[in-house]
Amino acid sequence: MTIRINDIAPDFTTDSTAGELTLHDWVGDSYAILFSHPKDFTPVCTTEFGAVAKLVPEFKKRNTKVMGVSVDSVEEHHKWMRDIEAFAGAPADFPIIDDTSLQVAKLYDMLPAESVLPDGRTPADSATVRTVFIIGPDKKIRLTMSYPMSVGRNFAEIIRALDAIQTTDNQPLATPADWRPGEDVIVGLNLDDEQAKDRFGEIDIKLPYLRFTKARK
Repeated sequence: MTIRINDIAPDFTTDSTAGELTLHDWVGDSYAILFSHPKDFTPVCTTEFGAVAKLVPEFKKRNTKVMGVSVDSVEEHHKWMRDIEAFAGAPADFPIIDDTSLQVAKLYDMLPAESVLPDGRTPADSATVRTVFIIGPDKKIRLTMSYPMSVGRNFAEIIRALDAIQTTDNQPLATPADWRPGEDVIVGLNLDDEQAKDRFGEIDIKLPYLRFTKARK
């Protein structure tokens, strides 16, 4: 199943370190980030879960919940969480779901083309790619990113993208390349200059089709 931007995020119910949860109910009125990992007790995954553990307060500021997906059991997750906290100096205070069945990995098309699924699989066998999905309160997919197993994710970029999504949500706005919160944003082409001025005030016209305005807080 191919997951595309603006698709409704496929719903599922599964066990997790926070108990049984159903994705859409868990998301509620928040934004959510779903991110997958090949296996517990692996080096890159531990650094990534450690990065997320330290960033939980930043996600909470943005009304965003975080859920990890790994292909081990809840029992193994709880053991691994001790390693994550020891490494990061912060608890992994977010649900990590039990995807031993690969239910979610398959539902969200997280497996690479050459994956094989034998009994006793190793991370290289199942190789759940490092995939990120940002989901909106409307349960629609807002962003996807995929990384190979050998490349750890840049969570600063994930937060930057989340900020951009929230800044432009339900607004005729877009963000330019390398945008950071507080910088000017682009006025959508569905507004002419007068409409843009009426809605946003001052606009900076660089080109007829490239107009900037101040981002609203």
